[in-house]
Amino acid sequence: MIALPETVILPLKMDEHGAVRVSGTRVTLDTVIARFRQGDSPETIHEGFDVLPLNDIYAVIAYYLAHRDELDAYLQHREEEAERIRQEVEARYTPEQKDFNERIRRQAERSRRERNE
Repeated sequence: MIALPETVILPLKMDEHGAVRVSGTRVTLDTVIARFRQGDSPETIHEGFDVLPLNDIYAVIAYYLAHRDELDAYLQHREEEAERIRQEVEARYTPEQKDFNERIRRQAERSRRERNE
């Protein structure tokens, strides 16, 4: 017979800025779950973030699946906060910075269209 642990330690910690990070690394919960939502397997996520132990990636995904509503609300809040900050920063751009960003956006859109043709 095997001895089963009473609990599994969740490899998530909240940093001083309110971001949840995985396994004591700089990799955020947001990043792991975004990759999972895009269809990446835990093994593929591990290939991209080899600093994360594979078993921790599985634990994070299992926790997400068991607490989806709560974590989706957290992730949505993080997206909204990032958008708010982006808008604040862009509001302070000079006309030259705005023109540059618009040229970059147009070029990126052209590149996307060319790849999809």
